[in-house]
Amino acid sequence: DISLEKFEKNAYKLNSLLKKRARHVISENERVLKATKALENSDFAEFGRLMIASHKSLQNDFEVSSKALDIMVECALEQDACYGARMTGAGFGGCAVALVKPEQLEEFSKAVSSCYQKQTNNVASIYITKASDGTNTVLL
Repeated sequence: DISLEKFEKNAYKLNSLLKKRARHVISENERVLKATKALENSDFAEFGRLMIASHKSLQNDFEVSSKALDIMVECALEQDACYGARMTGAGFGGCAVALVKPEQLEEFSKAVSSCYQKQTNNVASIYITKASDGTNTVLL
């Protein structure tokens, strides 16, 4: 384990590619810990900020985003109903996730779909989902 602060002090020892990749992994680990606390405190604004920071890190340091994903995330973030958005999955594909105020889901979906289509000439598939209770053990 290494803090981001300690990493940055020693990053000059790595080539630029390794530095970027390591920075993403270390900063993402810190974001996950902060995100856990934000969710425990129902601080959706902070969780959203962490999602945005995660996307920027995936885009710039890990370099696994794509133009289409970046446009989708930008379209989502332009909406007042959106706390945060980021790409999800292994990267290089076309899947993003957004945390949205539940009472504005329909208008958010329409606005993002329209924005995305205007910028890419492609139709987005948008799925409204809910968080589950998480994993648990099932005895068979």
